[in-house]
Amino acid sequence: MDAKSLLQLTKRTNIKIFSGSSHQDLSQKIADRLGLELGKVVTKKFSNQETCVEIGESVQGEDVYIVQSGCGEINDNLMELLIMINACKIASAGRVTAVIPCFPYARQDKRGESRAPISAKLVADMLSTAGADHIITMDLHASQIQGFFDIPVDNLCAEPAVLKWIKESISEWRSCTIVSPDAGGAERATSIADRLNVDFALIHKERKKASEVDGTVLVGDVKNRVAILVDDMADTCGTICHAADKLLSAGATRVYAILTHGIFSGPAITRMNSAGFEAVVVTNTVPQEGKMKLCSKIQVIDISMILAEAIRRTHSGKSVSYLFSHVPL
Repeated sequence: MDAKSLLQLTKRTNIKIFSGSSHQDLSQKIADRLGLELGKVVTKKFSNQETCVEIGESVQGEDVYIVQSGCGEINDNLMELLIMINACKIASAGRVTAVIPCFPYARQDKRGESRAPISAKLVADMLSTAGADHIITMDLHASQIQGFFDIPVDNLCAEPAVLKWIKESISEWRSCTIVSPDAGGAERATSIADRLNVDFALIHKERKKASEVDGTVLVGDVKNRVAILVDDMADTCGTICHAADKLLSAGATRVYAILTHGIFSGPAITRMNSAGFEAVVVTNTVPQEGKMKLCSKIQVIDISMILAEAIRRTHSGKSVSYLFSHVPL
């Protein structure tokens, strides 16, 4: 569907898009892609730090989409999202869909030790209780999080956009090696390797503690090859920076890292600047403008068109499965 037809469709139908405060640039790009104006909403805090949200227009009977990513001040942004959902629901919105590009607390998806919480399940319960009818997210850290919900969840995939970037930006991609920095990401990396018809390698790591790597072993061959590290997210970047050093010492000519969610907290920027990456490529599920000024290696893939197309297809009752293998034009 061309942009003119898309604009005519969205003008004829009852759809509203609101943006939370976590990533307004992405929300604006999604709205522009759909030919819509962002809905009017005012968010503020009282002196005791309670969050207050005021929806500035009627949503009665409307199909409402609220875009809020799990980044920045995560707890405040999560609470803001819950209040926005509830505000729209009690204002008689026809359906409320939470568009959460980076799902908060996704790494707390199981009990790692006794008496540990499963916080991802708690977040799922809160979203449902607030009144969300549908969730759209991208590259969940663990796909089983979809099972924490009793409402539909569309877990979109950044893989088509990643494949497109590799083919357009790396001239030797036909002879590269796709590398998973740990065993948990092997399925994601092998899927990309299979679709590119290239080799796959794995870095097996042993941990003393959750944030402390004891030792690593490279399984596979990267000698005289371009190595492309693929993962769903990077936080403090200890894992991917250690993996980059491992690959270079094993004979890789260049090392790229491609990540869906570039959280980059704590010492991440310093570590990336010191590591031997050719580039660290992330999507814009998390704002990157400020971090790009601190690290010239960061490059961004725009995924707003994928989220916009998911919204359009959801609103019109069409399948989103097309987006698992194609990037909308």
